[in-house]
Amino acid sequence: MGEAKRRKSLGLSPRDVSKKKEIDDSPRIISWLPFTENQKDNFIKLSIRAGWFGIALLIFLWIVVRFIGPAAGWWTPADSI
Repeated sequence: MGEAKRRKSLGLSPRDVSKKKEIDDSPRIISWLPFTENQKDNFIKLSIRAGWFGIALLIFLWIVVRFIGPAAGWWTPADSI
C-alpha cells in the first residue's frame, strides 16, 4: 500500500512536502556568488573538524609505525639497527 493510500485510510491529511526543504535566507557572501553566510560558517566548522580528524589519524599512524609495528615484528625501525 502506498503512503498516500495509507494516510487516506487512516483519515490523515496528505503529507506536506514543502516542510522538508528549508530555504537558506542568510545573506550571500558576494551578491553574484551563490554561497551564503550559513554555508560559509558550515564549511569552516567542517574544515576544523576535518583538521582535527587528520591530526588524530597522523598520531595514530605514528604510533603504529613507531611502536606497534616493531613490537609485532612487522618491520624493524631504521634507527635501531
